[in-house]
Amino acid sequence: MENTAIAIQQEGSEYRIELARPDCGNLITMGMIAGLSDALRRVPAEAKLVVIAGRGADFCKGRDYQAAPENARQGGAPSAREIIDEMTTPVIEAYTAIRESPLPTLAIVQGAAYGFGCALACACDIVLAAEGSRFRFPEMNRGLPPTLAMHAIMDRVNARAVSYLVYSTAEIDARTALTMGLVSAVFPDADLERHAQALAGTVCGHPLDALKTVKAFLKHAPLMEMGGRANFASSLFANALSSR
Repeated sequence: MENTAIAIQQEGSEYRIELARPDCGNLITMGMIAGLSDALRRVPAEAKLVVIAGRGADFCKGRDYQAAPENARQGGAPSAREIIDEMTTPVIEAYTAIRESPLPTLAIVQGAAYGFGCALACACDIVLAAEGSRFRFPEMNRGLPPTLAMHAIMDRVNARAVSYLVYSTAEIDARTALTMGLVSAVFPDADLERHAQALAGTVCGHPLDALKTVKAFLKHAPLMEMGGRANFASSLFANALSSR
């Protein structure tokens, strides 16, 4: 995994995936996106929590446009089919791998979380952010509609917040991100990792079946009407208790 600048660590029940290009703010390449998806598909059976983090001062400053397929191509602009095959499908697969994980996912954000990095973090179930972290979707300044990133967070954040972030391209601080629902909690920069590890310890101390049951509810319940959601909650609870 290291050759794609994706590093994996496992300590007990915590499965940690790190973006490992700290010298450039963890700018993401297509190889890294593929490596991220692969890492999410290979979570070991004994894991209880998936952690996504970035090495160095920043979580992820977004796509590495110098290494992007459209810039590496010779002989003109790529076709729509080539864009889908080489660019959009791998990105959607990475977001989907996060959402389809049967385990809770935790993003630990410091520094910049821009574009893909912002969507990657906010697609996770829990997002812990450092006080000095910043969030932004700058793609429209390049004439690129960030529909893939919007897809990743559309059911995490209300539509007005998404519209503002995308159209304005404004950078927001961690406290503003908290009020918008982009993040779960904010801590002083020096204390972020300590709080993250404390939370990870708490989560990993819960029974695996209970963690998976809660994750299943969080995944499916928002799409249900009230009566169906109540029946689903009751069924999950009964199954969890009867299987012990």
